[in-house]
Amino acid sequence: MENMEHSEAAFSRARAWELLQQYNKDPFHLQHALTVEGVMKWYAGELGYGGEEEFWGNVGLLHDIDFEQYPQEHCLKAPDLLRKGGAGEALIHAVVSHGYALTVDIKPEHCMEKVLYAADELTGLIWAAAIIRPSKSVMDMEVKSVKKKYKTANFAAGCSRDVIERGAAMLGWELDTLIEKTILAMRSCEARIQAFMAQYQA
Repeated sequence: MENMEHSEAAFSRARAWELLQQYNKDPFHLQHALTVEGVMKWYAGELGYGGEEEFWGNVGLLHDIDFEQYPQEHCLKAPDLLRKGGAGEALIHAVVSHGYALTVDIKPEHCMEKVLYAADELTGLIWAAAIIRPSKSVMDMEVKSVKKKYKTANFAAGCSRDVIERGAAMLGWELDTLIEKTILAMRSCEARIQAFMAQYQA
């Protein structure tokens, strides 16, 4: 599982975006998908997997492919949708594994899968914290600000703290390290995503 680049080379980013839009129309879901894509690509470079950057990004882009139409079967419908769309088994395994201990028993194995598991919910919490700031941005976000919101149980309650902490443990990281890295990852793609979404919704 450690070198998956070759098996997914034919599945382009353009194809991944096309496939995502077949099952997702809500701008909120599309923006989340783009955010996780950008975060995953940043992590690929940060952790020494630069050669697999597009693959990591495609996994991020498609990780919630079934959520909008099949929220009660999240990560259960995804394999069929992805196979129909031409995705390879490595990508399918990665996408499904982020539902580990929630809807599936497929455990994250590759470093990329552990990053997805750890960062997915966290991006939602960080973004929820960002949009109530005067800047409405992660560019001036600090770890301590996220931690304050993190400890408030009813803030972004849909973002599972248990999953975030389980993911950090899988990676062998302290929670603060995961938060710090994910803020940096979100900074790397925020402006690009905002510009794209503004054009997309125009």
